[in-house]
Amino acid sequence: MPELPEVETTRAGLAPHVLGRTIRSVVLRRPDLRWPIAGEVSTVLPGQRVEAIRRRAKYLLLDTGAGSALLHLGMSGSLRVLDPDVPVRTHDHVDMTLDSGQILRFNDPRRFGCLLWQAPGDTHDLLRDLGPEPLDDVFDGDHLFFASRGRRAPVKTFLMDQRIVVGVGNIYAAEALFAAGISPLRDAGRISRERYARLAAEVKRILAYAINRGGTTLRDFISPDGAPGYFEQELSAYGRGGLPCPACGTPLRQALVGQRATVWCPRCQR
Repeated sequence: MPELPEVETTRAGLAPHVLGRTIRSVVLRRPDLRWPIAGEVSTVLPGQRVEAIRRRAKYLLLDTGAGSALLHLGMSGSLRVLDPDVPVRTHDHVDMTLDSGQILRFNDPRRFGCLLWQAPGDTHDLLRDLGPEPLDDVFDGDHLFFASRGRRAPVKTFLMDQRIVVGVGNIYAAEALFAAGISPLRDAGRISRERYARLAAEVKRILAYAINRGGTTLRDFISPDGAPGYFEQELSAYGRGGLPCPACGTPLRQALVGQRATVWCPRCQR
């Protein structure tokens, strides 16, 4: 699944082509993805100027004066800006024609993505209870420490809770915990304030670095210009179960935590 750096890479790649452009028309080749596509996408969005393209957690919002198109890439979706003569592929479900003549095309083979609508001044139900952005100043060790008190869930599950902090998915939770030297199995409520300060700093560092490197290439993800991300080749823990720890050489362990594959070093992470 595209994680926060992949979605941010997509946002940044789309912005020069979409920002300030008017959406002339919308073509829906099916009525639904994960949920029914919002009716406003075809009735209200055409004729609107894109005033901003934002990311909230793993969602993208195309802001116009009439409201915002709310998109999620699901597990395998992609958004690309194409010339109008590029042939339509099997899973190209939505085209938005821009006044530049180019097309913003939404491809989603597994149809786990979404295309919904947020009215002006409103907050969609999917966004209402989300925690802070991990790269914002309000996210820090103190936030994690106070939110974790009394919690017995494993810290990896806690860190991936979107009500605590958004966008820290399986890949980047594993990498941040490795870098901070914290076992993903440890109870969230039994980690000190000082260790949470280091964990928050590592989350910020790793996400910022991954964004700079273009995200993590996993299966289907490609950026809007067709280029893959480059962070995968630098992963220290995720997907490396049984391989030597890059820090100490101890074989990395793997288990399911919260039904997600989790890899950690039994020596470096406590």
